[in-house]
Amino acid sequence: MIMKKIFLLTPLFFLFNIINSQEEVNAVLNDKKKLTIENAVLGYYKGLYPKNLSDLAWTLNNQYVYQNENEFVILNPNQSHDSEKKKSITIESINAVNKNLALKSLPWGAKINGQVISFNHMHTYFEIDLKNKSSKSIHYPIDASSIDLAPNKKTLAFTIENNLYLANENDSLISITNFNDKNIVSGQAIHRYEFGISKGTFWSPSSNLIAFYQKDETEVADYPLLNINTTPGSLKNTKYPMAGQKSEKAKIGIYNINNNKTIYLNTGPIDDHYLTNLTWGPASKFIYVAELNRDQNHMKLIKYDALTGEKVNELFEEKNEKWVEPEHGLYFLPNKPNEFIWLSERDGFMNLYHYNTNGKLINQITNNKWVITSILGINEKTNEIYFTGTGNDPKEMHGFKVNIISKGKPEKITTNEGVHRLQLSPNKRYLIDQYSSIDNPGTVKIHDLLKNKSWNLYEAKNPLSSYQIGNTKLISLKTTDNIDLHGRIITPTNFNKNKKYPALIYVYGGPHAQLVTNSWLGGASLWMHWMANQGYVIFTLDGRGSANRGFNFESIIHRELGKYEIEDQLLGVNYLKSLDYIDSERLAVHGWSFGGFMTTSLMTRHPEIFTTGVAGGPVIDWKWYEVMYGERYMDTPNENPEGYKNTSLLQYAKNLKGKLLMIHGTADDVVVMQHNLAFVKQCVSDGIQVDFFPYPMHTHNVRGMDRVHLMTKVLNYIIDNNK
Repeated sequence: MIMKKIFLLTPLFFLFNIINSQEEVNAVLNDKKKLTIENAVLGYYKGLYPKNLSDLAWTLNNQYVYQNENEFVILNPNQSHDSEKKKSITIESINAVNKNLALKSLPWGAKINGQVISFNHMHTYFEIDLKNKSSKSIHYPIDASSIDLAPNKKTLAFTIENNLYLANENDSLISITNFNDKNIVSGQAIHRYEFGISKGTFWSPSSNLIAFYQKDETEVADYPLLNINTTPGSLKNTKYPMAGQKSEKAKIGIYNINNNKTIYLNTGPIDDHYLTNLTWGPASKFIYVAELNRDQNHMKLIKYDALTGEKVNELFEEKNEKWVEPEHGLYFLPNKPNEFIWLSERDGFMNLYHYNTNGKLINQITNNKWVITSILGINEKTNEIYFTGTGNDPKEMHGFKVNIISKGKPEKITTNEGVHRLQLSPNKRYLIDQYSSIDNPGTVKIHDLLKNKSWNLYEAKNPLSSYQIGNTKLISLKTTDNIDLHGRIITPTNFNKNKKYPALIYVYGGPHAQLVTNSWLGGASLWMHWMANQGYVIFTLDGRGSANRGFNFESIIHRELGKYEIEDQLLGVNYLKSLDYIDSERLAVHGWSFGGFMTTSLMTRHPEIFTTGVAGGPVIDWKWYEVMYGERYMDTPNENPEGYKNTSLLQYAKNLKGKLLMIHGTADDVVVMQHNLAFVKQCVSDGIQVDFFPYPMHTHNVRGMDRVHLMTKVLNYIIDNNK
């Protein structure tokens, strides 16, 4: 931090020695263009985010590839991205092999292995061999979704509505499930995408078996969403299990291509417990499932026979009086099908544990007091495991390695400060490293892990160099119990320490989110810089409960959401008030989702502090939020009546003094609009004036061009009322 401060101060010191007055300084800065709110919101499409090597990835034969206009550029790891000896795959070369394709742009999500390129296009999976001038394809219906290709690339799974199907090279379709009852849903993600679940089908390594999630939502309540695009308006019901109410019941099926039969794992009574982190064993004989009770405080890792569906053994269990949250499947060691790595935060931080498939703990590989976020891969020759984690600075993300056998202290691979996104080559020798920091718009490196050296592939230019951009600084504050909280403060371009500025606090405050990072612009959105240049200071603080700080830091919120999160935001308020250049009588707050809950909480539970707030998609009463997320943090309303009572914002509506704008997408199926409407109704009952703005047919957030309207509405409301 000291070096960073010197770096930031040195240019200003130089500037003020050659320019004699504040007016001259302003003249230099004002030569730059001003951000419009449209550019700020749509900056990605306007070229205002740093350019990078587009879709940079490893090929299957250990080269790296990126998109450059109308070609895929393919290079060896030691070649620069602008090498004259580069190879390429063009649109024309693909179309020349399969003239029926007639591609006009490069296919999205393509995989490349030498001169073979595979991709999905126009409801078809294509595999184009450019060397041999051959083309293979698998067609699937136009209304198919959840497309999942088998490892051998001969069969493709997909869903249509609530059923699961297969297609193959012969263009024959196989129906794995055929339920007329729409309450029985197969092949889709379950448990509302919690527990790291992102899909509903899982191919075996051998490609002859496919496991799939199936959920029965018969007892889950329908929640009505209005479609205004029909005449008359029509009702769309969505299944929404609210805290303490009936939930979905899950099963895991396995379809065998060889005998065209489906079995189901014998996971015990079909109730509302959770089936998570489904993982195939390397030999395709066994399936492993992390099973979690509905209370989410007791997890069992269980091994099943994939041919019979019967339980083989329980490997181990994890318990915690607050919650257990498995989010990572088993990572098997290469050439050791009976050994795997398990990620767990059982000791307070996410660490690596080495097990065998009988459930014996071989060793705890890491004992970090910081968070590991993912496994990149294992080099079987050196017994080294590569992984990502925060390291000692939770604002950053780095790559590490450690020997699985000898353990020891993890070695940090990425030495440059910042947030690193890493990809390990298939042969485990090279690492693509894309990173940025608060002052660095982006760098791409290749690390040679064998020779322990690295080189730059690409340096991004600052796309905002010709614009007036606010000044960003990262800060740390201490709680009363001596815990560091990390924040970000943005001041206007023409900042004058002798002036008094109003402040806008942008807040989220909940689990699984981190807003303040040592990445480009400190992780801030461009609209914050537009707002700063309207004469505002923009402040954000990641309080207790937020991500990448360990279990104790996150779980302090258990059973009373908002209590400690509000305390920490008030710590931030006191920090702002201590600054001579802050007008403490003109404080505003804005947030979305959990941030909407926090905004409404701050405006009603501490009405003397803020003049203005804008709450988007806010949770108002946790009894109306979904089972999986809500019960993890609050338990059920019957188990925790006092916690639900204390956190319901309906009782605090009468306290509102400032101007509050409540915003909601009318088709929101995450935080349903019942929350917002109930709060508005309570304000009416209490005689409290509140503003409300719906975004018709938008879901939990407002995207696309309409987002310009949203942010104009939000920021103008604050400017107009924070007086």
